[in-house]
Amino acid sequence: MAYHKVEQYEDKITSGLIENYRESLELLGENPDREGLQKTPERVAKAMQYLTQGYQMDAKAILESAKFHEDVSEMIIVKDIELFSMCEHHMLPFFGKAHIAYIPNGYITGLSKIARVVDVYSRRLQVQERLTQQILTAIKESLNPIGVAVVIEAKHLCMMMRGVQKQNSVTTTSAFWGEFEKNETRSEFTKLISSRLS
Repeated sequence: MAYHKVEQYEDKITSGLIENYRESLELLGENPDREGLQKTPERVAKAMQYLTQGYQMDAKAILESAKFHEDVSEMIIVKDIELFSMCEHHMLPFFGKAHIAYIPNGYITGLSKIARVVDVYSRRLQVQERLTQQILTAIKESLNPIGVAVVIEAKHLCMMMRGVQKQNSVTTTSAFWGEFEKNETRSEFTKLISSRLS
């Protein structure tokens, strides 16, 4: 039986992007009709729609779809969440890991939903600083916890492939709210995300 990959894209958007990417190839001095590039505009059009699908996703709805009443008041951490996004300044990728914690105030959410929130905001044209804050805000507003902490570590291809061309630089951003604004709680969080417990 033949393999069939099922993907859904909006025809109007796809055709418009294909036309734009064909023109871009020509402007760059390439021939979009040569064998290796014939399907490239379509592939890029679909790839860009996939990489920016976060605009059609609702982080709060995702969190609330698995929201459970639970009398837990200890820190919950999901760390090393893989993250891939696109820098809005050069439309080049940045990638790394997100570490997220919250202290419940009567409600918890499914652990996978925390990772999905990262996808919602990273699959948009982004800056790392805003991405960090958006994740925190979504958790804060959906779960009404006692505190939220988000730390993101990422490498940016706009710094590695062009510009200053620094291959080993890592950008770290953080956002803390509520109980995590206290030094003791924040220190516990940073210690736990830095450790290797497994």
